[in-house]
Amino acid sequence: MSKTDNQTNQLLTTEARTPQHVAIIMDGNGRWAQLRGKKRAAGHKSGVETVRTTVAAAAKNGVKALTLFAFSSENWQRPESEVSVLMDLFMFVLTREVKRLHKNGIKFNVIGDLNKFSSKLQKMIKESEALTAENTGMVLSIAANYGGRWDITHAAKKLAEKVARQEITAEEITEDSLNEYTSLAQLPELDLLIRTGGDYRISNFLLWQAAYAELYFTDVLWPDFNEIEFTKAMTVFDQRERRFGQTGEQVTNKN
Repeated sequence: MSKTDNQTNQLLTTEARTPQHVAIIMDGNGRWAQLRGKKRAAGHKSGVETVRTTVAAAAKNGVKALTLFAFSSENWQRPESEVSVLMDLFMFVLTREVKRLHKNGIKFNVIGDLNKFSSKLQKMIKESEALTAENTGMVLSIAANYGGRWDITHAAKKLAEKVARQEITAEEITEDSLNEYTSLAQLPELDLLIRTGGDYRISNFLLWQAAYAELYFTDVLWPDFNEIEFTKAMTVFDQRERRFGQTGEQVTNKN
């Protein structure tokens, strides 16, 4: 057994609680590259390898759903050259990595407003989702041109349309009915939200879904985020007391 395997086993025991749904804000690619005297694009390319490692680590630890923030609706404001690199990497993932995911039984999904992407990229997304649709392993969701406010607004519009068609009344709208139209509604509720790169904010990511998620922030830049770092986050999650509005005593008594 390698040194890495030993460290991982020491951090996470078989008795540990495993979050069913983990989301990650993959931050720090550009800074990682700049610290090494490279262009920001090099950081994004290196981050693809980290995605592979993290997907494998999540599946290995029994995570049912993994959601990665790849491209926010605000990222279009970045330099055109960087956006172009990100789009090229997205194409690469769809052409190469999805086949690997399919081989390992992982279901692939993309969330966000895809209308701004090229017709070619939209077609590739649909084909990738169709290829893995019947897989029964972990669900990997990529958030692309995604924003939490967009997600909630989109769901509200869907309900407003139902009211306009007189299928429901405004009084019948509930949290549950709105939730049905949000991204990832078909997945387990979000348990753990990780952000790499040292910033302490969630940057308009999964605002609705993160209501009671545990938040974990690390200074590690995304390309340096490995299985050990992932397991540290899992261990911290296991040590948290999740109260969901109750007191600690109530939770203890329930257990």
